Amino acid sequence: MDMGADSRRILLVEDEKAISDAVAAYLKRENYWVTAAYDGQQAIDEFEMHNFDLVILDLMLPKVPGEKVCRVIRDKSEVPIIMLTAKGEVEDRTIGLELGADDYLVKPFSPRELVARVRALLRRAHADAEPQREVLTYGDLTIDLSGHRVFVKGEEIDLTASEFKLLTTLSRYPGRVCTRMELVEKVLGYDFEGYERTIDSHIKNLRAKLGDDPKHPTWLYTVHGVGYRFEDPTAHSTQKK
Repeated sequence: MDMGADSRRILLVEDEKAISDAVAAYLKRENYWVTAAYDGQQAIDEFEMHNFDLVILDLMLPKVPGEKVCRVIRDKSEVPIIMLTAKGEVEDRTIGLELGADDYLVKPFSPRELVARVRALLRRAHADAEPQREVLTYGDLTIDLSGHRVFVKGEEIDLTASEFKLLTTLSRYPGRVCTRMELVEKVLGYDFEGYERTIDSHIKNLRAKLGDDPKHPTWLYTVHGVGYRFEDPTAHSTQKK
Protein backbone atom coordinates (compact mmCIF):
# COMPACT_ATOMS: atom_id res chain seq x y z
CA MET A 1 0.00 0.00 0.00
CA ASP A 2 1.27 3.48 -0.86
CA MET A 3 1.38 5.32 2.47
CA GLY A 4 2.23 8.70 0.95
CA ALA A 5 4.77 11.26 2.08
CA ASP A 6 2.33 12.95 4.46
CA SER A 7 1.10 9.77 6.16
CA ARG A 8 1.07 9.93 9.94
CA ARG A 9 2.51 7.03 11.89
CA ILE A 10 0.36 5.52 14.65
CA LEU A 11 1.34 3.09 17.40
CA LEU A 12 -1.66 0.84 18.14
CA VAL A 13 -1.33 -0.97 21.48
CA GLU A 14 -4.10 -3.57 21.93
CA ASP A 15 -3.69 -7.13 23.20
CA GLU A 16 -6.90 -8.46 21.60
CA LYS A 17 -5.81 -9.25 18.05
CA ALA A 18 -9.31 -9.13 16.58
CA ILE A 19 -9.81 -5.58 17.86
CA SER A 20 -6.29 -4.57 16.83
CA ASP A 21 -6.78 -5.92 13.29
CA ALA A 22 -10.16 -4.20 12.89
CA VAL A 23 -8.88 -0.82 14.12
CA ALA A 24 -5.71 -1.10 12.02
CA ALA A 25 -7.78 -1.81 8.92
CA TYR A 26 -9.87 1.34 9.44
CA LEU A 27 -6.78 3.45 10.06
CA LYS A 28 -4.96 2.12 7.01
CA ARG A 29 -7.97 2.99 4.85
CA GLU A 30 -7.39 6.57 5.97
CA ASN A 31 -3.77 6.28 4.81
CA TYR A 32 -2.22 6.08 8.28
CA TRP A 33 0.88 4.01 8.85
CA VAL A 34 0.07 1.60 11.70
CA THR A 35 2.49 -0.30 13.95
CA ALA A 36 0.74 -2.84 16.20
CA ALA A 37 1.93 -3.86 19.68
CA TYR A 38 0.19 -6.57 21.72
CA ASP A 39 1.62 -6.02 25.20
CA GLY A 40 2.99 -3.16 27.26
CA GLN A 41 6.66 -4.02 26.92
CA GLN A 42 6.41 -4.33 23.14
CA ALA A 43 4.70 -0.92 23.08
CA ILE A 44 7.56 0.67 25.04
CA ASP A 45 10.15 -0.97 22.79
CA GLU A 46 8.40 0.17 19.61
CA PHE A 47 8.04 3.73 20.92
CA GLU A 48 11.73 3.92 21.77
CA MET A 49 12.75 2.63 18.32
CA HIS A 50 10.46 4.76 16.12
CA ASN A 51 8.90 8.20 15.91
CA PHE A 52 5.10 8.18 16.12
CA ASP A 53 2.57 10.95 15.53
CA LEU A 54 -0.10 9.40 17.78
CA VAL A 55 -0.53 6.47 20.18
CA ILE A 56 -3.71 4.41 20.71
CA LEU A 57 -3.20 2.66 24.04
CA ASP A 58 -5.29 -0.02 25.74
CA LEU A 59 -5.40 0.36 29.52
CA MET A 60 -5.50 -3.41 30.23
CA LEU A 61 -2.31 -4.97 28.86
CA PRO A 62 -0.16 -8.01 29.65
CA LYS A 63 3.46 -7.68 30.91
CA VAL A 64 3.33 -3.91 31.47
CA PRO A 65 -0.03 -2.21 32.25
CA GLY A 66 -1.29 0.64 30.11
CA GLU A 67 -0.95 3.13 32.95
CA LYS A 68 2.81 2.53 33.14
CA VAL A 69 3.18 2.61 29.35
CA CYS A 70 1.42 5.98 29.35
CA ARG A 71 3.80 7.33 32.01
CA VAL A 72 6.85 6.11 30.08
CA ILE A 73 5.62 7.73 26.86
CA ARG A 74 4.66 10.97 28.63
CA ASP A 75 8.10 11.20 30.24
CA LYS A 76 9.66 11.17 26.78
CA SER A 77 7.15 12.86 24.50
CA GLU A 78 4.04 15.03 24.18
CA VAL A 79 2.69 12.83 21.36
CA PRO A 80 -1.15 12.65 21.40
CA ILE A 81 -2.45 9.56 23.25
CA ILE A 82 -5.91 8.02 23.00
CA MET A 83 -6.58 5.58 25.84
CA LEU A 84 -8.82 2.54 25.34
CA THR A 85 -10.51 1.00 28.38
CA ALA A 86 -13.11 -1.66 29.11
CA LYS A 87 -13.73 -0.33 32.61
CA GLY A 88 -17.14 1.17 33.24
CA GLU A 89 -16.65 3.47 36.22
CA VAL A 90 -16.08 7.12 35.38
CA GLU A 91 -13.16 7.27 37.83
CA ASP A 92 -11.47 4.35 36.08
CA ARG A 93 -12.16 5.77 32.64
CA THR A 94 -10.41 9.03 33.52
CA ILE A 95 -7.26 7.42 34.92
CA GLY A 96 -5.60 7.71 31.52
CA LEU A 97 -6.42 11.40 31.29
CA GLU A 98 -4.87 12.05 34.68
CA LEU A 99 -1.73 10.26 33.50
CA GLY A 100 -1.48 12.60 30.51
CA ALA A 101 -3.58 10.94 27.80
CA ASP A 102 -5.46 13.36 25.54
CA ASP A 103 -8.65 11.35 25.10
CA TYR A 104 -10.28 8.02 25.89
CA LEU A 105 -12.78 5.57 24.43
CA VAL A 106 -14.71 2.92 26.35
CA LYS A 107 -15.05 -0.56 24.83
CA PRO A 108 -16.99 -1.54 22.86
CA PHE A 109 -16.47 1.43 20.57
CA SER A 110 -17.04 2.25 16.94
CA PRO A 111 -13.86 2.11 14.83
CA ARG A 112 -15.28 5.04 12.85
CA GLU A 113 -15.53 7.12 16.01
CA LEU A 114 -11.95 6.22 16.90
CA VAL A 115 -10.76 7.27 13.44
CA ALA A 116 -12.66 10.56 13.81
CA ARG A 117 -10.87 11.23 17.08
CA VAL A 118 -7.51 10.28 15.61
CA ARG A 119 -8.10 12.69 12.74
CA ALA A 120 -9.12 15.51 15.11
CA LEU A 121 -6.13 15.03 17.43
CA LEU A 122 -3.64 14.87 14.57
CA ARG A 123 -5.17 17.93 12.90
CA ARG A 124 -4.87 19.87 16.13
CA ALA A 125 -1.36 18.65 16.94
CA HIS A 126 -0.05 19.76 13.53
CA ALA A 127 -2.05 22.97 13.19
CA ASP A 128 0.57 25.34 14.61
CA ALA A 129 2.07 26.51 11.32
CA GLU A 130 1.26 30.19 11.75
CA PRO A 131 3.89 32.42 10.12
CA GLN A 132 3.51 35.20 12.70
CA ARG A 133 4.57 34.83 16.32
CA GLU A 134 1.75 35.43 18.77
CA VAL A 135 2.45 35.62 22.49
CA LEU A 136 -0.10 36.16 25.28
CA THR A 137 1.00 37.36 28.71
CA TYR A 138 -1.18 37.31 31.83
CA GLY A 139 0.92 38.21 34.86
CA ASP A 140 3.37 35.37 35.53
CA LEU A 141 1.84 33.27 32.72
CA THR A 142 3.19 33.53 29.17
CA ILE A 143 1.66 31.58 26.28
CA ASP A 144 3.65 31.39 23.04
CA LEU A 145 0.91 30.36 20.62
CA SER A 146 2.99 29.85 17.49
CA GLY A 147 5.88 28.28 19.40
CA HIS A 148 3.48 25.99 21.30
CA ARG A 149 5.22 26.84 24.60
CA VAL A 150 3.97 27.94 28.02
CA PHE A 151 5.97 29.63 30.80
CA VAL A 152 5.14 30.37 34.44
CA LYS A 153 7.51 32.88 36.07
CA GLY A 154 9.92 32.29 33.20
CA GLU A 155 10.01 28.51 33.66
CA GLU A 156 8.73 26.42 30.75
CA ILE A 157 5.83 24.10 31.56
CA ASP A 158 5.33 20.86 29.62
CA LEU A 159 1.71 20.53 28.46
CA THR A 160 0.03 17.86 26.37
CA ALA A 161 -1.57 18.92 23.08
CA SER A 162 -5.02 18.87 24.69
CA GLU A 163 -3.91 20.87 27.73
CA PHE A 164 -2.28 23.49 25.50
CA LYS A 165 -5.37 23.78 23.30
CA LEU A 166 -7.60 24.05 26.36
CA LEU A 167 -5.45 26.81 27.86
CA THR A 168 -5.26 28.80 24.64
CA THR A 169 -8.99 28.42 23.99
CA LEU A 170 -9.84 29.84 27.42
CA SER A 171 -7.10 32.48 27.53
CA ARG A 172 -7.99 34.13 24.23
CA TYR A 173 -11.17 35.49 25.83
CA PRO A 174 -10.49 36.43 29.48
CA GLY A 175 -13.66 36.70 31.55
CA ARG A 176 -15.76 34.69 29.09
CA VAL A 177 -17.41 31.53 30.44
CA CYS A 178 -17.03 28.43 28.26
CA THR A 179 -19.34 25.47 28.85
CA ARG A 180 -17.85 21.99 29.11
CA MET A 181 -19.59 20.94 25.89
CA GLU A 182 -18.25 23.98 24.07
CA LEU A 183 -14.75 23.09 25.25
CA VAL A 184 -15.20 19.46 24.16
CA GLU A 185 -16.05 20.68 20.66
CA LYS A 186 -13.26 23.27 20.44
CA VAL A 187 -10.51 21.37 22.25
CA LEU A 188 -11.14 17.75 21.29
CA GLY A 189 -12.55 18.47 17.85
CA TYR A 190 -15.84 16.58 18.06
CA ASP A 191 -19.21 16.93 19.75
CA PHE A 192 -20.00 13.46 21.10
CA GLU A 193 -22.14 13.76 24.22
CA GLY A 194 -21.00 12.43 27.58
CA TYR A 195 -17.37 13.54 27.44
CA GLU A 196 -17.58 16.68 29.56
CA ARG A 197 -15.65 14.84 32.31
CA THR A 198 -12.73 14.70 29.89
CA ILE A 199 -12.49 18.49 30.15
CA ASP A 200 -12.63 18.32 33.96
CA SER A 201 -9.62 15.97 33.98
CA HIS A 202 -7.64 18.21 31.62
CA ILE A 203 -8.44 21.26 33.78
CA LYS A 204 -7.24 19.38 36.88
CA ASN A 205 -3.96 18.48 35.17
CA LEU A 206 -3.55 21.99 33.78
CA ARG A 207 -4.04 23.59 37.19
CA ALA A 208 -1.48 21.26 38.76
CA LYS A 209 1.12 22.07 36.11
CA LEU A 210 0.53 25.83 36.28
CA GLY A 211 0.45 25.83 40.08
CA ASP A 212 -3.03 27.36 40.01
CA ASP A 213 -4.84 26.60 43.29
CA PRO A 214 -8.49 25.72 42.44
CA LYS A 215 -9.63 27.16 45.80
CA HIS A 216 -7.85 30.46 45.18
CA PRO A 217 -7.25 30.54 41.41
CA THR A 218 -5.12 33.02 39.55
CA TRP A 219 -6.17 32.09 36.02
CA LEU A 220 -8.58 29.15 35.79
CA TYR A 221 -11.95 29.59 37.48
CA THR A 222 -14.74 27.02 37.81
CA VAL A 223 -18.25 28.26 37.05
CA HIS A 224 -20.29 25.62 38.88
CA GLY A 225 -22.93 23.92 36.79
CA VAL A 226 -21.68 25.63 33.62
CA GLY A 227 -17.99 25.29 32.83
CA TYR A 228 -14.82 27.37 33.17
CA ARG A 229 -13.47 30.85 32.56
CA PHE A 230 -9.99 32.35 32.32
CA GLU A 231 -9.10 35.56 34.15
CA ASP A 232 -6.26 38.01 33.58
CA PRO A 233 -4.89 38.85 37.07
CA THR A 234 -3.27 42.04 35.79
CA ALA A 235 -6.66 43.32 34.61
CA HIS A 236 -8.08 42.85 38.13
CA SER A 237 -5.14 44.67 39.73
CA THR A 238 -5.59 47.56 37.29
CA GLN A 239 -9.30 47.81 38.09
CA LYS A 240 -8.56 47.99 41.84
CA LYS A 241 -6.26 51.00 41.45
